[in-house]
Amino acid sequence: MDEKLYFKILLEQVLAEKKADFEAYKKLIADLPLAERKEQGFTWHPLNVVKFGYTIGERSFVIVEKTSETDAPRQFRSGKTVRLFTLAPGAYKPERIGVINYIKDKKMKIVLNAKDIPDWLSQGSLGVDIQFDERTYLEMEKAIKIVSKASRDRLAELRNILLQKVGARFLNGHPITIPTLNDSQNKAVNQVLAAQDVAIIHGPPGTGKTTTIIQAIKQLVKTENTVLVCAPSNAAVDLLTERAAREGLSVVRLGNISRVDEDIIKHTLEAQLGTHPDSKNIKKVKIQAADARKKAGKFKRKFGGKERTERRDLYNEARELTAWANQLEDRVIDQILDGAQVITCTLVGATQRVLSKRKFRTVLIDEAAQALEPACWIPIIKASKVVFAGDPFQLPPTVKSTTSKKEGLNITLIEKCLQFLPQISFLNVQYRMHEVIMGFSNQQFYSNELIAHESVKTHQLALPEGQPVTFIDTAGCGFEEKVNPEFKSRYNPDEFQMLCEHLYLLINTYQEAEMDLPSIGIISPYREQVIYMKTQIAADERLATLPLTINTIDAFQGQERDVIYISLVRSNGKGEIGFLKDYRRMNVAMTRARKKLVVLGDSATIGMDKFYGNFLDYCDQAGEYKTAWEYMQ
Repeated sequence: MDEKLYFKILLEQVLAEKKADFEAYKKLIADLPLAERKEQGFTWHPLNVVKFGYTIGERSFVIVEKTSETDAPRQFRSGKTVRLFTLAPGAYKPERIGVINYIKDKKMKIVLNAKDIPDWLSQGSLGVDIQFDERTYLEMEKAIKIVSKASRDRLAELRNILLQKVGARFLNGHPITIPTLNDSQNKAVNQVLAAQDVAIIHGPPGTGKTTTIIQAIKQLVKTENTVLVCAPSNAAVDLLTERAAREGLSVVRLGNISRVDEDIIKHTLEAQLGTHPDSKNIKKVKIQAADARKKAGKFKRKFGGKERTERRDLYNEARELTAWANQLEDRVIDQILDGAQVITCTLVGATQRVLSKRKFRTVLIDEAAQALEPACWIPIIKASKVVFAGDPFQLPPTVKSTTSKKEGLNITLIEKCLQFLPQISFLNVQYRMHEVIMGFSNQQFYSNELIAHESVKTHQLALPEGQPVTFIDTAGCGFEEKVNPEFKSRYNPDEFQMLCEHLYLLINTYQEAEMDLPSIGIISPYREQVIYMKTQIAADERLATLPLTINTIDAFQGQERDVIYISLVRSNGKGEIGFLKDYRRMNVAMTRARKKLVVLGDSATIGMDKFYGNFLDYCDQAGEYKTAWEYMQ
């Protein structure tokens, strides 16, 4: 396909997705009254101001703290666009738009799209609610147009390679061997070094993808000044930042953070700028500029020629002070970034002003199978070579528009490259799961190419209970799924009670032996089931004090536990399984377990689907297949 037409179609898909996302936002959030927004976790109100000040560039920040004790589900996360508002009467311009820099417990730091702190912060009745995030779409649209128009430059060459118009090139160098890596990991590092245009690291669950990425970066920085490392989510970027720093690399983390701890914060650009000898002077000048703007903007009852001149002078002073502060700040930022071996940020974060004039030899995009193609082009614009890392058989990108999905917006750039690249690095040794837990995913997704490392191949619970994989069949028990009429999400109370029966037996075994419990995670594809399970466990005196992790599949990405329970929820007479058909998500869920996997479901509902039919057969042959009746008292 002609590249102009290719990117025209891609742009149309992004615009359709933007429209669908906005409609979903209006329906779910914007049209709700305040009380409902609070109840559903889309709004924090009322709030106290903990701190305010000035951050990088001409931006102010506010740290607010929630004062209510409501246990609403948390919808806020770092990087989300929000509206800071006041309901105090008489407030001038009573709202500001900003972005969440981080959340910790009841506190939230918001970087405002404004130079100055609003006057009404002290008037009370403050709140924050989620806004539609237009910026991500605008940056994707901009990137598509830039790539489409590229001509006779390195970006045009990369575009033609990634669109399969020109073959990718690899140098025949002298392979290196890193003693701490296995053969497939070493092969991947060597392929990254040999690639002149594009390389792929395909890392199934537990195969040490992040370890391999970091070792590849350590080799790249021997010949390159700085490597740009990106991922779709702030959590993934934080992990890469932490792991790179642990290996002794000099890292600068740009943008928002998902975890507020010293291991991450100290690597942020803000923290490194804050510890620079010039930082106090920069902050002082910014405050002086803000004070001058504030004085100039004050209303005066008497306003004549003298006052007009005074206001003009104050605005001029503010402009001069701001320009001076920005000049000082830019110089320090350049020093920090010049000294970095690795710069980490999200895909959209690569558009930050501090990177506007920087180019990189290599950009590495982790979790590339979760990233929309237009988002991947954003950092690729800044590089001469791209390395994709990820697994197209784990979580896919989220696409809300059915039209865009049908037209292929959900097909990622790494998936397209896997179809034509002559050399792919497949990591084939996994270090997480018992081989029986690994076995089903290995058959279904990885052509039986995965090998369980000797250290995990047969590892079991300290007090083994049955086979490593157990399916508990609720068919015929009358455990019908229920639907939350407001959110259309499903839950199954009876199935959860059956899960608890198995969990009680496990707990009893360890308590009677006076041994510590293994780590336990409880997963469901359905958010409503997760909410129900959390509520029930909190009310259960025996379970409430246990260190159980309960969450959706998406929230469990990148995590692992000794024991994983999966509640499939669906149980109906029509054999409808809804988005259980997203087999990639189920692959993620099933591969979180190290030593024991317990899946609960209704075989009469799920068994008509080929994937789940195969899973039931697998449990019958390699694991154990039990009926719920065995646990009913």
